[in-house]
Amino acid sequence: MLRVAMLSYHTCPLATLGGKDTGGMNVYVRELTRELGRLGIHVDVFTRSQDEHVPHVLHDLGYGNRVVHIPAGPEQPFPKKLLANYIPQFVDGIRQFAAEKGIHYDLIHSHYWMSGLAAEQLSDEWNIPIIHMFHTLGEMKNRIASSEAEKEGAYRLDGERRVLARADRIIAATLAEQTQLQWLYKADLSKIAIIPPGVDCGHFYPIPADEAREFVGIPKDDRMVLFVGRIEPLKGVDTLIRAMACMRMSEMEKPAYLAIIGGDPNASPDDMTAEMTRLRELCHDLCLDRMVVFLGKRGQDTLPYYYSAAEVLVMPSHYESFGMVALEAMACGTPVVVSQVGGLAFLVQDGVTGFHVPNGDSDALCEKLSLLMKDSTLRFQMGQQAADHARSYAWETIAAQIVKVYESSMLEKIGSHLI
Repeated sequence: MLRVAMLSYHTCPLATLGGKDTGGMNVYVRELTRELGRLGIHVDVFTRSQDEHVPHVLHDLGYGNRVVHIPAGPEQPFPKKLLANYIPQFVDGIRQFAAEKGIHYDLIHSHYWMSGLAAEQLSDEWNIPIIHMFHTLGEMKNRIASSEAEKEGAYRLDGERRVLARADRIIAATLAEQTQLQWLYKADLSKIAIIPPGVDCGHFYPIPADEAREFVGIPKDDRMVLFVGRIEPLKGVDTLIRAMACMRMSEMEKPAYLAIIGGDPNASPDDMTAEMTRLRELCHDLCLDRMVVFLGKRGQDTLPYYYSAAEVLVMPSHYESFGMVALEAMACGTPVVVSQVGGLAFLVQDGVTGFHVPNGDSDALCEKLSLLMKDSTLRFQMGQQAADHARSYAWETIAAQIVKVYESSMLEKIGSHLI
């Protein structure tokens, strides 16, 4: 049996989506692990413990695969800038777990740059290959940052370059990410494999709109535009809110409202994030308090209902390495409107499964949203095409490609020792 040590240092794949550090990567690690389990591959997902009251080992992913919470620093959420200090403790915990269980892993699959640094030490000791996925790149985040406070420090950029040099194979989500790695990091293209994330088509599929609306509590005649994601500046939610203000002026029989899933809108003023505060103030300034609803976090089990109940899903991000939320919405038969950036430009077929709009252009976003909201035939056609396209990303197809990377990297490792 193939045994994989999956490293997700800074965030747990079981965490509720919409939090500060929870998003597409959590879904990716969780769903890939489940699919690998179906294929008979044993996976232990190692993540930093953030709650001493949560059992350190959980079997929530099925097939005998485990999520192992390793104490590394205080068992509570911690700023990313400080997390790198506890990587040595994280490595020690993994090493101790493997020794106690008598497990020899065949390879390490690490996610995000800090996990890659942890993988380096374990790979050297266990003499096994590292397969790494960055999910986001610090250099790209810095290029779209609107202030110095949003920029990543040298500690991350240096860490990413170190991981890139050390990993045996890199999985890039799209051709755009491969190009970014080559252009900004001088990556060796021979060790990059382009494999997109997948989607669970048994969980994300079109639910009849009336049934979905009843489940989420939306009156049948209401019209909903949906955003799902972290509440942070690079997600471009302010562009969407301004587009909603523009739509209010357009001629529609029944106005739509915007539902925002993510963040904590009920936090006290002292605890509310700066971005959530900014967005709520923007809604107030634009007199949109009744047209924008902040729903907070939602579990993955309820998302198919929200996607299916929505007229359209919007991802106005300034940067996305892929765009998992857009893929999930498409699988539910919902057309999507996205910024023409990064992975979104590859995932969404403009004019077929949704629309591309220029990054940060609220007027262009308003135009495409208005077009979709006014034309039910176009919405239905795009929704069907979106669901058909999403099925090509089914996890069983994607996981099979990743297993091939696993196998080839192991053979290369063996071959290097014979030379």
